[in-house]
Amino acid sequence: MNRAITFTKMQAYGNDYVYIDTLTQELSNLNELAKFVSKKHFGVCSDGMILVCPSDVADFRMRVFNPDGTEAEMCGNALRSVGMLVFEKGFTDKTEITVETLGGLKKIYLTLSGGHVSNITANIGAPIIEADKVPAITKSECFIDKTVILDGRKFDTTAISLGNPHCVSFVSDLDDLDLEKYGPLMENNQLFPNRINAEFCEVRDRSHLRLRTWERGTGETLACATGCATCIVGGVLTDRCDRKVDVEQIGGVTQVEWRAENNSLYITAPSNIVFDGTLHLPHYLLDN
Repeated sequence: MNRAITFTKMQAYGNDYVYIDTLTQELSNLNELAKFVSKKHFGVCSDGMILVCPSDVADFRMRVFNPDGTEAEMCGNALRSVGMLVFEKGFTDKTEITVETLGGLKKIYLTLSGGHVSNITANIGAPIIEADKVPAITKSECFIDKTVILDGRKFDTTAISLGNPHCVSFVSDLDDLDLEKYGPLMENNQLFPNRINAEFCEVRDRSHLRLRTWERGTGETLACATGCATCIVGGVLTDRCDRKVDVEQIGGVTQVEWRAENNSLYITAPSNIVFDGTLHLPHYLLDN
């Protein structure tokens, strides 16, 4: 009989992941497991797999796996959802939680209503704008408002790191943009050696942005919190927006603030537990 593991399906504005705790269960073959659980029809179907793990330096550790099995450094929506998950499942009673990620140590603030989590703010730290740390290839120190040509079309693009590589291109035709075409071209562009999460952003006014995201190793997602943060950083650096904005995505509106006093980015939006389940692993995922 196949070994069974428990999981929780969560979504944040339609950005849905399978969350598995390794606090109480052991896992192996993580890259293949991520592919399996993410797969439509054959698995649970999701934008990826999130592991909630013990940590020696924080309250918890988060690991992020894309549907193609690759491990990502960070995910803002997953980070906020982990905060909700560990509280609602009784792994902690704290409302301020530290989480270790490959992209650094992050902090989560929970808002409660009736003893349950109603909203979540994540401090994802300061953006990294040095091009060699993104990484992005340019002769300048930073990759800010650089022209990137994709199949003959020019995009004004800013690249930063939020623990994982992102770039934002400001466009005026977001609804008509062929994201299936330009998303992969940006993700895999030779200017970004580690590939990149590609944001395409339309400025409605200085406090209101619209966003579509092509996530590295995933494709288009309905929401991306670190993508929202990328838009405000790119917008402020090029004087397109203010330091506090609402970012409208297909899944909903995320509030983002880039605070000058500590250079940190704060992302606020809800998350939801969809269901809990038991996953029966196929034989090829079991230890030999």
